[in-house]
Order: sequence, then C-alpha cells, then structure tokens
Amino acid sequence: MAFKDVLLTLTSYPEPTPVSVVDDAVSIAAALGAHLAAISYEVHVEVPGSFLARTIIDIPGIAAHETAKSRKNAKELLAAFEAAAAKFGVPHETIFEKCAPHRTAALLVGYARLRDLTIMPVPESYELWCAEEIIFESGRPALILPASPRSGPFQLDTVGVAWDFSRTAARAVSDALPLLEKAKKVRAVIVTNEKSFGSQHSPEELAKNLARHGIDVIVDEVDAEGRPIGEVLEAYVLSRQIDLLVMGAYGQSRWREFVLGGATRSLLSKPPVPVFFSH
Repeated sequence: MAFKDVLLTLTSYPEPTPVSVVDDAVSIAAALGAHLAAISYEVHVEVPGSFLARTIIDIPGIAAHETAKSRKNAKELLAAFEAAAAKFGVPHETIFEKCAPHRTAALLVGYARLRDLTIMPVPESYELWCAEEIIFESGRPALILPASPRSGPFQLDTVGVAWDFSRTAARAVSDALPLLEKAKKVRAVIVTNEKSFGSQHSPEELAKNLARHGIDVIVDEVDAEGRPIGEVLEAYVLSRQIDLLVMGAYGQSRWREFVLGGATRSLLSKPPVPVFFSH
C-alpha cells in the first residue's frame, strides 16, 4: 500500500517549528504523490500561582499573552504550509486545533491513527514525550525530519534499513515497503558484535524476501567495536550517503512515560537524515 494520506505536525509553542520543516515535508509528499494535511494548534497556556502571587503578578494576563503567541505561531505556520503546498502542487489541507498543553500528545495521536504516515520535526527536549506517544501509540509509522534544512528537493536515491531480526525491525521493513519500492538503491545494515543471528536467519534471507517485491538489496555488515548503536548507525548513513533510514522503534509504555532503546533515543533526538520509525 502506498502512502497516500500523510500528516505533518507543526509545533506552535513555546517555539514554532522552523519553516524549513514545512518545505521538507511538502517535498516528501510531492515525491510520494501523497495528500498532505498539516496540523497546528493553539495551546491554552496555564500558569499556576498562589493567591498572593496573583495579587502581585498578572498571571491571567501572562497566560493570555502566551496563548496569543501560540495562536499567532500556529496561524503563520499553516499559512506558510499552504503557500508551499500550492507551489509544489501537493494536494493538502490545514487543521487548526485548540488544546491544553497536557492534551497535545493525545490530540496528535488521534489524528495520526487516521493517516498512513506522520511527519514530525526533530523534537526538542520539551516535546520528546509527544513524539514518543505518536510513534508508540498511533499504530502508524512516523518520519522524523532533521533540524537542518535540506539543500535540495527530497530524493530516494538510497534508503538504509537497520536490520537486527527483531519484531520491530520486521514491522518497520513491512511498513516501509512503499518507500523501499520507490528507492533507486536499498542497503540493509547489520551491526555485528552487538547481537547474534542464527544461521537460519541470515541477512541474506531479508534480501531474498525483498527481492520478491522487486527490491534489490545490498547487505552491509558494520562492526560495533564497542560503540553505541546510535553512533554506529549515524556514521553508517553519512558514509553511504543514505537519504532515509528505516528502523524499528524500541521502547515500552509505563505510567505514560517511555523507556527508549539507546539507538531509538539517539536518532530520535538527533537524526542525521530523515528516519522512518515503526513500532
């Protein structure tokens, strides 16, 4: 199934998503031939304070000012999105919502569950939990964009796949098939001396499976040499000029907090290229 219905999340508060993310997302939607819906939201800021503080500081006034700032950022982002989508001829729509800060993740997860793919900017520390909720709770894949803007239009010359024979890696490959089929070249990277593979589950078996989809795969093996997996994968994608990395997201929900695998957290917070996460 191709990605035909894509969601783009745009943060309005406390800092707005860079406009470069809008351009990158529109470029990706154009490459996929997809409809792109952009959602941004007015955050109703709540400033706690005691009765004494309220008599000294205009807390309601501060909250109203911050809410207005969020609303202005959201409207400007959606306007920039509409202009970019129209320029590239991408079918699109805008969604404007209002919510309390603690409801943001639930709001976005609800929309993400009804889309084939969700594109998100690399999350700042204060919104990492929101990105995690979308990845783990939407039931759909997510594409995290790097902070730095692209130098040109999005291309799928080379797609990398992080493969370790895990359930999440298998799910990620399955979810990413529309991207792998569009790529000119696919490379599967196996990080050795990090976990063992049984002989019956060799990397070549993955290549055989994808070949039946018309996808030729180059299998690379990289020695971890004691380095963190996130560091190994970052070096790999840069050295092989990977345009997009596909990987499974490791983590588990507990009391509404996520305990992430090392590579997941590393590449979620600082992706060197767009990273396609699936859980």
